[in-house]
Amino acid sequence: MSNAQETQLERLTFFSDAVFAIAITLLVIEIHVPHPEGAGDMAWLQALADLLPHFLGYILSFIVVGALWAAHHRVFGALSGYAPSLVWRNLVLLMSVAFMPFSSALMSTHATERVPEMFYSMNLFVAGLLQWRLFRGALRAPYLREGVTDDEVAMLRRRTLALPLMSVCSFVLAFWIPGPSNLPLVLMPLVVAWFAKGGFRRRSTIPPAEA
Repeated sequence: MSNAQETQLERLTFFSDAVFAIAITLLVIEIHVPHPEGAGDMAWLQALADLLPHFLGYILSFIVVGALWAAHHRVFGALSGYAPSLVWRNLVLLMSVAFMPFSSALMSTHATERVPEMFYSMNLFVAGLLQWRLFRGALRAPYLREGVTDDEVAMLRRRTLALPLMSVCSFVLAFWIPGPSNLPLVLMPLVVAWFAKGGFRRRSTIPPAEA
């Protein structure tokens, strides 16, 4: 690939990193400083306890956004160029990531309500699906760096299945147990590791480049 292609790839990567950083920062901004009704330690402890759903939502969403960024970082580090069509695929992924502070705040504020939980799971499902689509188009010859093997490409693609799978499980569970329905998302790092080691493995070859 030419130096111009590598420069454009760096600009795309830096822009993506900035969006991920802003989204992950906005997660904590949705947690507002409490104002206890009374005075004393117990009033403050109660006010902080009332924020527990927000703290848990922040941790969960931080893990999810962090996992999306880590996968993006890993895949784009394996590239030396890209097809122009991937710019828009990358942008729509970033759009879903930038939306997460809102869906996370909605879920945290109404942690035991069905619709907010399902809305949050749907946001994560869309992000996971868009990430899978982006990586499927990016991990192709001739855009791969020299030395990236077919097995590495297959592993990177398998890892993207974890978020869509876990978010679907969370969405379905929200019908019956909103709140605990987020448990599959908490287990996502384990599922990512399982897929990376070959969960549902199938032989894969690198398809030709897309226009």
